[in-house]
Amino acid sequence: MEEFDYVVVGGGSAGCVVASRLSENPKVRVCLLEAGGAGNNWVVKAPMGIAIMVPSKTNNWAFQTVPQPGLNGRKGYQPRGKALGGSSAINAMVYIRGHRSDYDGWAALGNTGWSYNDVLPYFKKAENNEVVQDDFHGTGGPLNVAGIRTSNPFQEHFLEAGRQLQLPMNSDFNGAHQMGLGVYQVTQKNGERWSAARAYLEPNLSRPNLKVVTGAPARKILFDSKRAIGVEYSRDGKPESVRAKAEVIVSSGAFQSPQLLMLSGIGNAADLKGFGINVVHHSPGVGQNLQDHIDYAFSYRSKSLHNFGISFAGLRHLWKEIGRYKRDGVGMVTSNVAECGGFLKTDPNLAVPDIQLHFSVAMADNHGRNRHLGHGFGCHVCLLRPRSRGSVTLSSADPAAVPAIDPKFYDSPDDLEVMVKAFKITRRIMDAEPLAKWRTGDMFAADVRTDDEIRGALRRRSDTVYHPVGTVRMGTDELAVVDPQLRVNGVQGLRVVDASIMPTLIGGNTNAPSIMIGEKAADMIRAG
Repeated sequence: MEEFDYVVVGGGSAGCVVASRLSENPKVRVCLLEAGGAGNNWVVKAPMGIAIMVPSKTNNWAFQTVPQPGLNGRKGYQPRGKALGGSSAINAMVYIRGHRSDYDGWAALGNTGWSYNDVLPYFKKAENNEVVQDDFHGTGGPLNVAGIRTSNPFQEHFLEAGRQLQLPMNSDFNGAHQMGLGVYQVTQKNGERWSAARAYLEPNLSRPNLKVVTGAPARKILFDSKRAIGVEYSRDGKPESVRAKAEVIVSSGAFQSPQLLMLSGIGNAADLKGFGINVVHHSPGVGQNLQDHIDYAFSYRSKSLHNFGISFAGLRHLWKEIGRYKRDGVGMVTSNVAECGGFLKTDPNLAVPDIQLHFSVAMADNHGRNRHLGHGFGCHVCLLRPRSRGSVTLSSADPAAVPAIDPKFYDSPDDLEVMVKAFKITRRIMDAEPLAKWRTGDMFAADVRTDDEIRGALRRRSDTVYHPVGTVRMGTDELAVVDPQLRVNGVQGLRVVDASIMPTLIGGNTNAPSIMIGEKAADMIRAG
């Protein structure tokens, strides 16, 4: 069995950071196990490749939830990255950190060291921001943050619609204030996707003390009594093992980190015994506390070729845009589709924004899995701090089985009622003249008017906007799975480092916070 100081399970947004940072010390040997592939082909690098990956199994686990009563019994769709870079290899590249109050809230729950002032230096350490240089941003970090390079006029149409409604504008959602509408900054460099793998791993693959193994899904963590000593994984269908002298670090995401813990004997003892799994430590909080941003997508037809779509004219236009991209790294191929958006309040008395918009330069229908002839645009609106709490549980003791994912969308009636308000606010923007003049049809909401009709529309068409967190919750109470140092309670030599440790869902996209968690964890691990 090959031996390393640290074994990192999962080469996603946090795992890439941890493996890279720990291997900066040439005296430390690090092994990174990734279930997917290298994540370095054109479909990842070209931002527009999102349109291929998200609806399919290309670099994508393409999970489904269990049937959701709040969605009329539908199964939700949960795309998650399956490649080095994890979901940063397939996401919309929107660079958002969340609100200051999110992290101060974590600290108030007893998570010492996780306030906004504590985590801001790690956001800055990670970042090389081409757009903004001020006290809120970093330069020289591995993660490149840039402006959108499409020059799409629909950015201005969206912003002008907001101005006509006297909504505030915001040029930097990660600065002093989050409130307002604006154009998103993206994790791109020279018009290419800048995933966590490209930022942290690829420049350092020549390090002799860093071994990266792809196509290596983990089967279980190996224990000597209550100390993690290694990982068993599959390679070419055969079981292999690797030993960790210092620590095993699980960075497999909000669905697969709790699954791996449970497969390894850490979870609710009664449930584990029911699957014939030997219990290493009874930890009933594993897999609980799942939180995700529930989202509704408006969609409109348009004849403008500035919007993605399917037509002969559109194909000719796209061919020209591919040429521009190859020459200059600009234009339509650099689009993350969700180019604009913002943060608004459904109640002016709220202390912080409670909804987020993602304006889309394409028709949005079922995560891009339902294709329509013609062109169009749309707008997502998501609930930033849902009250509903779900779970991830085992469906089988087979490591290759998909876990049972139950977000319990709209389980809390309050979530549905806030989304009714969010629906109305978003439609006002979309109905404003600067956008309305470009549309030729409302695909899904033309006849939706009353509150009851809105509730029905929300249940028919809502789903995730891809931000699951919280299933290996950090805290100091009995149900917390990890402590504020991200060490798994009840055992030794084991940490979890990814979005699953978030005690509460942050107000925004979760990729940048996951990278921050990786940066902070690496420092905590090195400190001992």
